[in-house]
Amino acid sequence: MTPSEYLKNKKVLVMGLGLLGGGIATTKWLAKHGAKVTVTDLKSRADLADSMKSLGTAAKRIKFVLGKHNESDFRSHDIIVVNPAVPKESQFLKIALGSGAQLENEATLFFRFCKNPIITVTGTRGKTTTVNWIHHFLKQKYPQAVLTGNSPEHPLLKELDKLDGQTPVVVEISSWHLEFFNRPLPPPHIAIITNLYPDHLNRHPDMNDYATAKANIFKNQTKNDFLILNKKNPWTKFFLKQKPAGRVLFVPFPVSSRFPHLPPLGDHNLQNLMVAALAANLVGVDWRLIQRAAQTLPQIKFREEVIYKKGNLTVINDTTATSPDATVAALARFALYRSSTSIILVTGGTDKNLIFDDWARAVKKFVKPENLFLLDGSATPKMLSALEKKNYFKKNAPQVFLDLEPLLTTAVKHAKMTPGRKILLFSPSSASFEKFKNEFDRGEKFNKFFNQ
Repeated sequence: MTPSEYLKNKKVLVMGLGLLGGGIATTKWLAKHGAKVTVTDLKSRADLADSMKSLGTAAKRIKFVLGKHNESDFRSHDIIVVNPAVPKESQFLKIALGSGAQLENEATLFFRFCKNPIITVTGTRGKTTTVNWIHHFLKQKYPQAVLTGNSPEHPLLKELDKLDGQTPVVVEISSWHLEFFNRPLPPPHIAIITNLYPDHLNRHPDMNDYATAKANIFKNQTKNDFLILNKKNPWTKFFLKQKPAGRVLFVPFPVSSRFPHLPPLGDHNLQNLMVAALAANLVGVDWRLIQRAAQTLPQIKFREEVIYKKGNLTVINDTTATSPDATVAALARFALYRSSTSIILVTGGTDKNLIFDDWARAVKKFVKPENLFLLDGSATPKMLSALEKKNYFKKNAPQVFLDLEPLLTTAVKHAKMTPGRKILLFSPSSASFEKFKNEFDRGEKFNKFFNQ
């Protein structure tokens, strides 16, 4: 069945147009394929003005219910397409299910209709880097390979209609998408879980719930499919207990023979590289092509991205480090460069019910107290408390700022006065919602400061 056959004249309610592009692409795709679309969003028309403008002429065929949700809409529509920001416990979703509606999200629709071999990546850290590097390797054999998912630049349903039905497609997918995969859906040919660490515990009640959502990535696989897991991660045992039907492969594997001449990527990125290489090889990319392409790995926006370099100062934008583990990995990576290099860390933000003990240990190891600059937010007091338990500050008072621009002004001035090589690392270790729309907005504002 084609999307148009499936959706023609169906009453479809899109729950959440959003600001990042995924909801826009989903709404336009539904209207294109003949659905009778209503969009409902708790945000106001003014808040969503840019998103509605992006709908273009499709907006004329769409009904909008903004600033509220009406219970009647959830009773009267055939399909509810749910934005990832909507919790699965929503009372409105319960009303819809009770009325016989079918719940979907952009990812379930993509998997329902995609005919291409799919390589799907999920995990707490490294998803975006891994899918970009898989795509980089795939293009050595498949120039038309497509990368999509969990990205405002490449929304799933926008890319779906471009696919040829044959070339491998790489999909990044979140636990919020995967919550809806506990149903019969065509599985990915290769499923990858990069790792699992405490995260999103403001959304998931506990780690088991979070891990269960991730495990849905391999739920419908068969013996002809592959599952790649991280041997070092303690949650791999949990996934193996779910008795995956596909062939299970593990990383890391010895890299010296495969990749003898690599820059210092850090242990986490070496694991991402191995996952990407293994996945590409499983769909037919020769190891020699992979080895050659590994010398030109693309830099990934907002993931330990070098955005400024002048004299002895290098500035790194790692705004997507929204959990303590991500910053720990970044600190360990950049500490490899030279013992004479000072790391100046800019961090702090919104709490996600996470613990900062290991983070504090890494900060104490790699960052001098005078080189730590904190942005105020609900996570920041927890970060300070964890550092104080480590007796970190001693004679130095914590440097906490209410806004990003004065923080960066002070941090850069400090960097210029610090002798030797310096890395100014923006790695927030926490979410962004108290001061920014999201982590990408936070990253853009960071970049703007250095591009003035």
